[in-house]
Amino acid sequence: MFLVFVLLISPKIERTTLQIIKPKLSILVDNSKSISHFKEAENIQNFIYKLKNDVSLSEKFEIENFTFSADLKISDTLDFLGSETNIYKAISGIHKLNGEQKVPILLLTDGNQTVGNAYEFLKSKQPIYPVVFGDTTKYADVKVSQINVNTYSYLKNKFPVEVFLNYQGIGTVKSIFSIYNGEKTVFSKEIQFSRKEPSQILTVDLEASKIGVNYFTASLEKIRNEKNITNNTRNFSVEVIDEQAKVLLLSAVLHPDIGLLKKAIESNVQRSVKVSKVTEFKGNLSEFQLVILYQPNVLFTDVFTKIKKAQCNLFIVTGTNTDWALLNKQQFGFTKNFLRETEYYGVSYQSSFSTFLQKDIGFGDFPPLKDAFGALDFSTEHQDLLVQEIKGLVTLQPVLSVLEKEKQKIAVIFGAGIWRWRAISFLRSGTFQDFDQFIGNIVQYLGTKKPRAQLEVNTERLYASNAVLNIVAFFTDTNYKFDDRASLEITVTNIKTKETTTRPFSVKNNSYQSAIEGLLPGEYRFKVAVLGQKNTAYGNFKIVDDQIEEQFTHANVTKLTQLALGAGGALYYKNEIDLLIKSLMENNEFDTIQKPIVKTQELIDWQWVLLVLISLFTTEWFLRKYFGQI
Repeated sequence: MFLVFVLLISPKIERTTLQIIKPKLSILVDNSKSISHFKEAENIQNFIYKLKNDVSLSEKFEIENFTFSADLKISDTLDFLGSETNIYKAISGIHKLNGEQKVPILLLTDGNQTVGNAYEFLKSKQPIYPVVFGDTTKYADVKVSQINVNTYSYLKNKFPVEVFLNYQGIGTVKSIFSIYNGEKTVFSKEIQFSRKEPSQILTVDLEASKIGVNYFTASLEKIRNEKNITNNTRNFSVEVIDEQAKVLLLSAVLHPDIGLLKKAIESNVQRSVKVSKVTEFKGNLSEFQLVILYQPNVLFTDVFTKIKKAQCNLFIVTGTNTDWALLNKQQFGFTKNFLRETEYYGVSYQSSFSTFLQKDIGFGDFPPLKDAFGALDFSTEHQDLLVQEIKGLVTLQPVLSVLEKEKQKIAVIFGAGIWRWRAISFLRSGTFQDFDQFIGNIVQYLGTKKPRAQLEVNTERLYASNAVLNIVAFFTDTNYKFDDRASLEITVTNIKTKETTTRPFSVKNNSYQSAIEGLLPGEYRFKVAVLGQKNTAYGNFKIVDDQIEEQFTHANVTKLTQLALGAGGALYYKNEIDLLIKSLMENNEFDTIQKPIVKTQELIDWQWVLLVLISLFTTEWFLRKYFGQI
């Protein structure tokens, strides 16, 4: 009975053990072609070998291995074939993996970044220790640093090309700068550089004389004793068109959004925007491919009558000046149960949107829009690219919707203040391109009466040699819903050699994607086909012999030093491995942590006790049975 009593009580005890947690050490290695260009591949591998085989370092740290070029990889395999370098993205990726932990990062690189945000200004809670690989000697060098040019030009017009030229050296030098269209020289000028004037900015006006995509090469002649001439040349392209889409923007109020919409739309010279007060417009709506109604109010009454007759495509932007009572009567497929109050709301991107291809450009970080308070109702099928996010809560109420009503296409932004979006987009990326492309995608969808194609393909016009060609296709069913059941393939043909390459597509993020590598420089045409169907799309692109990873003459010690200072680390050179290891070992911030683990255990293992009791009772029963007591 005593055992039964103890079993029922089930006494417990607590046992404390110490778990030893070693601090992490992230080794982040540049796996791009620039490392092999500087002939540092063997040096960087030897450096890593010494780090991994240092007993004291292995005892103190849990070592994690990463490589990067365009993207971050959890790996220690190196081939130094990466065609792009994004140091900012690699460090940010490690930050996300480590969270709030204080993890030192050893960055083994030449410091030359070809894509991404400026890494030297990156704010890091984790100390970064750059280790410099590459030539630190600066040689005399001239280069074409950057070319700014519009994507499109109108036939027989002049289009500006802005060229940034740079010189690194001591004395005064001269070079000839030229622009070629194929074999033809379309511009040439002698340029003089000196230590006091190391930069030149040229603006060249070229004539758009041939319809279609025109390819150009900008080049600086080699100067005396110049070691690297790869960066003396850059390629660019311009598509020449012979017609423009006309867009009409009507408003009864003054607002920064109006100027923003005009700039964003006209950033593509295929489009022109006429802005007019609604009370002053006397023209014919049929002259325009698209009409934008900005915060329509009672003054739009006559225009609404014309719109019903013309059945023109509409882009509507609402706001606090919108007359919702009037707008609700227009039968555009949506109404709002509005109140006389206003509200601000942020936005959330909807990856399921499939009316046209639009990537997330950071919509969730954009400032809130302002509109009348109330819930929206739709009487026509619609798709939402953006929905409301209020105090971190994502709702089903749309911010940007598109709908088709008979022969009319309509897009609506429910809220004013998108001018701030363009400003934030520029501050974050240094360019208006992403935002202007977003507005351009809406205008392109609305600007045609033609039936929408089920298959759309996005490619660049120019690719650098040895770069990965990421081709994105978008395929829908007959109801224009994204169809992930199809099989797509792309066939690429070299126009000169007729050699073909065929690759399949895979479904990723509501699109079909294919990566093509190994194509030689030259002009190519492509065909994307949906297997078993008649849907096809065609296009052209050019691969140019631009080895961007080989355009650097020395390691960028200045930026790496700035990164180290800002991140609380220190800069080291490839021959200072002993100093680096000593610094890590002596740094008390990276000590081992002893974490107590408390475990509650049963004082008596009741399962064994129960087994013993059953055994005893069973034995007693058999004995009694045997001796006849039962």
